[in-house]
Amino acid sequence: MYHIAGRHVLLAAVVTLAAGIAVPPVLVEAQQQRDSETTVAALAAKVKRFEDMQQIADLLNEYGRALDTRDFKAYAALFTKDGSWSGGLGTVTGGPQAIYDFMTSRIGGGGRGGTPTIGFGSTYHIMSNFKIEVNSDTATATSRWTFVSAARGPGIQVAGRYEDRLVREDGVWKFKSRQAFNDVTAPAPASAAGSSSNSR
Repeated sequence: MYHIAGRHVLLAAVVTLAAGIAVPPVLVEAQQQRDSETTVAALAAKVKRFEDMQQIADLLNEYGRALDTRDFKAYAALFTKDGSWSGGLGTVTGGPQAIYDFMTSRIGGGGRGGTPTIGFGSTYHIMSNFKIEVNSDTATATSRWTFVSAARGPGIQVAGRYEDRLVREDGVWKFKSRQAFNDVTAPAPASAAGSSSNSR
């Protein structure tokens, strides 16, 4: 009798153990689904971050193109409604129209009768060394610029860096503020005194 009772106890233990083993697959499946959702969400966040960084890099490059072609309408549109710019020419705040007026008054490119004079000249900027940090709808960026001109003989004339604060405005990345710093300046020959090659 004891032997038979022992078998019943053993059988009950096996049944209980089997029941316990039957539950975990459901739990495992639920956990796998949670892990999968977490992985997809993390991947989506990484993709979004890379997209934002690429859009900001495009903005930094577009700044150089608009500046070099003297397309100051396009240039000013790269700034937020309350955007600001500061550099060797001075400081301007108040958004696109104020920045447009500022740049055309100091560099030109306004054209006759209000028609912009747009086109590549003999000077241009090389934009490089982008470092971009994105935090949701705001970002910061630092980069290098090099100014190439034939005014004093072909070559690099001035070089420096930009320090930027950026905002996603109406779904588009724009400059909230851009500061231009001159870090390297070539000595100006006497004949080039008063030249206007310091525009950034």
